[in-house]
Amino acid sequence: MNVPAINVSVFAPELALMLSIGIILIADLFVPEKSRTITYALALLAAVIAGALAATGIGAETATTFGGMFISDPMSSLLKVFASLATFTAFIYSRQYAADRGFMKGEFYVLGLASLLGQMVMISSHNLLVIYLGLELMSLALYALVALRRDSVQATEAAMKYFVLGALASGFLLYGISMIYGGAGSLDLAEIASAAASDQINEVVMVFGAVFLVAGIAFKLSAAPFHMWAPDVYEGSPTAVTLLIAGGPKLAAFAMIMRLLVDGLVPFAPDWQQMIGVLAVVSLAVGNLTAIAQTNIKRMLAYSAIGQIGFMLLGFMSGVVVGATPESVISAYSASMYYAIVYVITTLGSFGVLMLLARKDGDAGFDCVQIDDLKGLNRRSPWMAFVMLLLMFSLAGIPPTVGFYAKLAVLEAAIAADHLYVAIFAVMFSLVGAFYYLRVVKVMYFDEPTHNTPIQAPADASLALALNGALILLLGLFGDGLMLACLHSIKLAIPG
Repeated sequence: MNVPAINVSVFAPELALMLSIGIILIADLFVPEKSRTITYALALLAAVIAGALAATGIGAETATTFGGMFISDPMSSLLKVFASLATFTAFIYSRQYAADRGFMKGEFYVLGLASLLGQMVMISSHNLLVIYLGLELMSLALYALVALRRDSVQATEAAMKYFVLGALASGFLLYGISMIYGGAGSLDLAEIASAAASDQINEVVMVFGAVFLVAGIAFKLSAAPFHMWAPDVYEGSPTAVTLLIAGGPKLAAFAMIMRLLVDGLVPFAPDWQQMIGVLAVVSLAVGNLTAIAQTNIKRMLAYSAIGQIGFMLLGFMSGVVVGATPESVISAYSASMYYAIVYVITTLGSFGVLMLLARKDGDAGFDCVQIDDLKGLNRRSPWMAFVMLLLMFSLAGIPPTVGFYAKLAVLEAAIAADHLYVAIFAVMFSLVGAFYYLRVVKVMYFDEPTHNTPIQAPADASLALALNGALILLLGLFGDGLMLACLHSIKLAIPG
């Protein structure tokens, strides 16, 4: 029997991350309670090593291993770098927050890194079952993270909702995979694409399979109407865990759409694009309209995420259309990728501010969860208020922040694909969204503070937040490099 050769360099980031998780698990057994910073440092080092190894593949050629089931290309490498950066930054922001609440332990970091490992597997998967394995590894780690504070009724309730609805979404995805396998006779995405392009295939089965795949993906993206878990989970989870849910998994879900729909089912693009279009329009409406009524800032950011995902999906709706040139197709998908990366960077800073404003106050601690908790922030910490202002401006799409150029790129792709009315619809709801983002700015700068407690942010988290805010501004002013990297990676990722 011929055993296919295994190219270790293709999955070097995953291998390093897996070994790091094992080392941290063993090391944590011998680390005393007062020296948890050792576990924290090892977790940061693991994320840095995984990201550095992934970065070596950005300029490399596409390579596969495990019989073509696992792929390394510039797109996967770039997304892995930002997924590692998201986890690294989340750990930095959450160090003091987790220590004050008693869960700065090995379990928190191991589960966070396990989630990152699942994201990386999803990003590089080129086989339906491998995609599912990566998805479940990521999801199970996140379920456990949400329930990490066992003494919190709210966190336990959020974990149960997340688990039950996540299991339902996994069922959708598995049913879609079974139908695709039944129609194409293969689990390999390249073979599925080849079978889908032929005339000897049951189109009805393939389209139904695509419907269930899109439903499963929509849940992981928290796109409406599959968004019902997001507000409750965002609110009920500890803020450190909320950030892990809101960051890297969005990049992994983007990669899953690219692999499943663009790589595997591109001949059926007219069918799945209609579904993506509906999800985009409904997400824009539901996310932005519902966010207006929220007083809890974590719920507001959850509904904001739903609206932002609607924008990202516009790029997928604008990719493969009648009369589209290869350049316009690449531009549409790269605009979505650029938008996803920018959103993750902005989300990191937004939840980072909330964690830096939290403090130890009794057994439970004080969490910054209400919009009113930000009142008068400019008087208490002008630089933190300015960073939050930049983040809110970016989410609203106000120049010169990077969020404006991300929205502009997606709108240009939609207009180029003759989706003018959808683009106008998106702009209208962006204006609606600007209301609740600017409300946060108004509260910080024009309201009297309700808390006079001094803000004592750790030096590492303060530095990370400053860099986060600077990145939002610098990418807006000099962001061509990231867009070019997205264009290059998408160009090499699209078959043919």
